[in-house]
Amino acid sequence: MAVAQNAARLTEAEYLQLDREAEVKSEFFDGEMFAMAGGTRAHSLIATNLIRELGTRLKGTNCVVYNADLRVKVEATGLLTYPDVSVVCGTQRFLDEKEDTLLNPTLLIEVISDSTEAYDRGKKFEHFRQIASCREILLVSQREPRIDQYVRQQADWRLKEAVGMQAELELPSVGIVLPLAEAFANVEFLPSSLRTKR
Repeated sequence: MAVAQNAARLTEAEYLQLDREAEVKSEFFDGEMFAMAGGTRAHSLIATNLIRELGTRLKGTNCVVYNADLRVKVEATGLLTYPDVSVVCGTQRFLDEKEDTLLNPTLLIEVISDSTEAYDRGKKFEHFRQIASCREILLVSQREPRIDQYVRQQADWRLKEAVGMQAELELPSVGIVLPLAEAFANVEFLPSSLRTKR
């Protein structure tokens, strides 16, 4: 997350008007608007792979896959953000008639960047867990073929890690299996000795 764009507190309506007219997408929380940074080649490729694979495997179901152009609102906290991938199954609820802000995602996916990892795994993850409709959250690495899967288990979230190009991940929220080889297809990983330290 970047530095707040302006010091004055904005209402949600003011943010929505500004964000809808802006060339750069921004998150909104607690009266502040935060510009979102662009992604790397790997980030874009992984997100595209995930959207393609999920879309293919969910074809003919009542689930729809969206890319990072669709805003999601966490009604419990007021966060408005753009997940890398969101999936909604069944009836879709939107903030208003513009249908650019989804309220009830079933599955949320973030491709983790070095610059946003602490936020994605910390505060943003806390927000996502408060979406009543959300059954599953995937945090996807760019450094290695690895996906951290969080599945809602009543009041708790269960973590499962899938690592390696041969691994597969069962996604109970949407009833499919995701091969990591497809999620990370054509991604070139740096040798571990060349990676930036955490």
